[in-house]
Amino acid sequence: MFRGKNYKESKKLIDSAKLYDPAEGLDLVVKASKAKFDETVEAHIRLGVDSRHADQQVRGAVVLPHGTGKTVRVLVFAKGAKADEAQAGGADYVGAEDLVAKIQGENWFDFDVVVATPDMMGVVGRLGKLLGPKGLMPNPKAGTVTMDVKKAIADLKAGKIEYRLDKTNIIHCVIGKVSFGVEKLNENYSTLYDAIAKAKPAAAKGQYFKSITVVSTMGPAVRLNPAKNLSGN
Repeated sequence: MFRGKNYKESKKLIDSAKLYDPAEGLDLVVKASKAKFDETVEAHIRLGVDSRHADQQVRGAVVLPHGTGKTVRVLVFAKGAKADEAQAGGADYVGAEDLVAKIQGENWFDFDVVVATPDMMGVVGRLGKLLGPKGLMPNPKAGTVTMDVKKAIADLKAGKIEYRLDKTNIIHCVIGKVSFGVEKLNENYSTLYDAIAKAKPAAAKGQYFKSITVVSTMGPAVRLNPAKNLSGN
């Protein structure tokens, strides 16, 4: 893969064989960011579980204290008073069967998160094959199937993110922007780390956090010590 001059210069700052403490590692991610835009910072966390087994699934949601730096577009499936509540709560799109038709007919995906009231899940289920592969299907564990649509919207707009294992047992999450600086990125990272730690399945054996990598959009990856969160625990 071709790597530009900036990437190669940034790579020199990082010892690829070292496992950095979170504060030091995120400081390097910020210093290594050379792009002319505000790069997104992501954490990639490999866990010692097997996602093929139902009792080893790791999935949930957490509100990052400083948000993600991204404007989140929320679509809500609701009717009647709950639809009115969603509109008042700041949802970007609210509807029912009409939105199903729009997504199916126009391949429309101008939204980032889908929230639904429980009574609407029968309708939303028709979109399973479209929303599922994109990670957009509402889920009670993520707090996106709820009667409290106003709170769900507020949390999502404030920086609530969902974490879930992929097929290779890795969780991929945005933890902010380079412009946040090291302190805010640290706090967001620590919040995510602690949430995943608390979500450890009882069936998980051996080392839970296998490896953690943080990286900006255009920068080189930095490996963190998987045994340490922000406070060094």
